Amino acid sequence: MIQYKKALLKLKKNKIKIKSELISVESALNRISALDINSPNNYPAANNTAFDGFAINSKETNKINNKNTIKFKIIKTLAAGDNPKIKKISKFSTIEVTTGAIIRKPFDTVIPIEQIKFFPNSTKPKYIIINKKIKKNNFIRFLGSDFKKGERIIKKGEIVNSQHILAFKTLGVRKILVKKKPKIIFYSTGNEISNNSKVPYWKVRNSNNYYLKSFLKNLPFNFIEKKILRDNDSIKFKNEIKVNLKSNTDIIITSGAVSAGKFDFIPKIIKNFKLKYFFKGAYIRPGKPIMFAKFKKNKVFFGLPGNPISSAACFRFFVLPFLYLSTGVVENKPIKSKIKNQLIKKKNFTRFIKGKLSFSKKGIAEFEVYKGQESFRIKPFTNSNAWGLFPSGKDKFKKGDFIECYTPTGIN
Repeated sequence: MIQYKKALLKLKKNKIKIKSELISVESALNRISALDINSPNNYPAANNTAFDGFAINSKETNKINNKNTIKFKIIKTLAAGDNPKIKKISKFSTIEVTTGAIIRKPFDTVIPIEQIKFFPNSTKPKYIIINKKIKKNNFIRFLGSDFKKGERIIKKGEIVNSQHILAFKTLGVRKILVKKKPKIIFYSTGNEISNNSKVPYWKVRNSNNYYLKSFLKNLPFNFIEKKILRDNDSIKFKNEIKVNLKSNTDIIITSGAVSAGKFDFIPKIIKNFKLKYFFKGAYIRPGKPIMFAKFKKNKVFFGLPGNPISSAACFRFFVLPFLYLSTGVVENKPIKSKIKNQLIKKKNFTRFIKGKLSFSKKGIAEFEVYKGQESFRIKPFTNSNAWGLFPSGKDKFKKGDFIECYTPTGIN
């Protein structure tokens, strides 16, 4: 068996290469950026007004006061989207502007419509009256004040979300380079597994496939489920591996049949193939029978335990980190959290514990260890919002000790 930390190092060393592809930004949601993506333009593209009002040259108000008012002639109305070019601009001129209208020299400040005094009247105004000095740059959105040309929009390894797409479309990014979606083939195993809704008490409803399928739905990976492998399907499984090794499959995953029982045929079959690296079993709970193999080709195999909670834990702490390593996803750092209740475990084992992550009034992360950590119990998992990782090398964790907590996907 292997210690968890060492297993992660082996996974990193044996990561697979995932190619990239150029796609339109409209299709980029939940895809992994293969490069830093920078803005091709300044945004705003030019100075523009943040309010409806009138634009003037602030210098022309330097000597204005209550005793020395000046009338500014209204020469044009500019709306957002209008061409801002004006051929002749005389001294003491003003333009009416609506929000978003471009502001060009000599105009350099805006007076909001609510503060305007019209002449001769507000029905058919020809002038505005100014009776005080106006500061420069009032109510102006400046060129490049949001995004400067060349400024980064998204980092390499980030997953594109809808906010990024808004930025891409606003800034004129049409296509981006993303990682191709790794193709994952999944097999449930065992005579006891059933896809039927009504099953006798000696059968087990298939849930691992539905959990992984739903878990990966909004992540950039292709998950394909195959038919259940039964206890006497070892030859069939061997042939399936041969087919997958010749296809564009990247990762093969099974649940069940990886331990040391009479019908646990998975390890024996995998060892028949030319492997670059292999380990079976880890000092972890739940999920001790976890299995990993790197084929000579750019493909890998994960054997997950059949128990639903063990399978979920091993997927989260072995398969998902491997997927992120292979595709360059930048995973969030775990949250250092103070435990709210004690835990006793075997010293040599790493424990993945279901619980609730919250924050105290002082902003300190706290983790509540749920009762019922046996791997057959699904209720604590249903109520949990995080995993607590209790590392090997220590057997007693007291209330107030700090551990690392992991969110379900690690990138939220």
